[in-house]
Amino acid sequence: MTSYGKNLNIQIYGGSHDSEIGLTVENLPRGIAIDYESLLGFMQRRAPGQNRFSTGRREPDRPLFLSGIDENMVTNGEVLRAVIRNENMRSGDYADLTNIPRPSHADYPAIVKSRGRVDLRGGGHFSGRLTALMCVIGGILKDELAGRGIYIGAHIQSIHGVCDDRFDPVTVSRDDLEAVLSHDFPVINEEAGDLMKEQIDSAKAELDSVGGVVECAVLGLPVGIGEHIFCGMESRIAQAVFSIPAVKGVEFGAGFATAGLFGSENNDPYYTDGTEVKTKTNNAGGICGGMTTGMPLIFRGAIKPTPSIGKEQDSVNLSTMENVKLTVGGRHDPCIVQRAVPVFEAVAAIAVYDALLDCTSPEEMEK
Repeated sequence: MTSYGKNLNIQIYGGSHDSEIGLTVENLPRGIAIDYESLLGFMQRRAPGQNRFSTGRREPDRPLFLSGIDENMVTNGEVLRAVIRNENMRSGDYADLTNIPRPSHADYPAIVKSRGRVDLRGGGHFSGRLTALMCVIGGILKDELAGRGIYIGAHIQSIHGVCDDRFDPVTVSRDDLEAVLSHDFPVINEEAGDLMKEQIDSAKAELDSVGGVVECAVLGLPVGIGEHIFCGMESRIAQAVFSIPAVKGVEFGAGFATAGLFGSENNDPYYTDGTEVKTKTNNAGGICGGMTTGMPLIFRGAIKPTPSIGKEQDSVNLSTMENVKLTVGGRHDPCIVQRAVPVFEAVAAIAVYDALLDCTSPEEMEK
């Protein structure tokens, strides 16, 4: 079981091929109305088996709430507990992995750490399957934040070097976020999306995989949310984003590009319209000193290529300590970036809502 949160206490348990996976959430304010159909629609954006770009495993991903809500699907202040039943496992595909670890998977360190007592079917507890649970609580909080005028959206910024347009860091709007949802592939520029699809198809045909970058925006945040040092918004969001399997890097605003700028180029000049203070640029990504600035909060996460591929790779038989060749069978995504887009939105909602509770008690957040 793993957990996240300073104010909320979110715990996730289970493995990819267990009968169920589940989560508990403590300190969730009462009065949050759960729109179940909206939540299902959100989760379907992440669910497997939706198109040729994802794994052939099909799961309905319908969360079952066991506690924490009343008969009207409204949180009651008690511990929220939800489970998702796993229905379409093929555990036999993973029979040899206790002896031969897959390159760039958690297999080898997990085997050593557990002294061989680890369930690696489908990746076990290390699997991206667990992100479905992040989408349960993240989807609930995303809707709740929208009701408070805070909107979250994401898109594929790149796949294998093919780049989409970026959100405008100063003027990105709610309409821009919703426009991405109108496309069957989560991009701003559909022509770029078509080129990305070609990259995925090409990798799949070669029994290989590709990775990419997801960009996420949070709009409507007031000034001053977050703390400095360990509890800054970058720290909290980065921890949540790195909980998504396969994420290998996170940047905020102009990110790593700022290292090549002069201070005069990187600084975001202030101005006022007579009512509000804003910045002319947003290289900071909406965060300074760990606190929100009132500008759009923009961040990106890099996702590695799916390590389970059909190409022959080098590995080791841990029982005989001999070098061997490994070809990974089973059903795997040639690219997980498109399915990760709603997960980025989910973890952003979790981190932002948890941070809002720093300055507002759960009782004050109740409706």
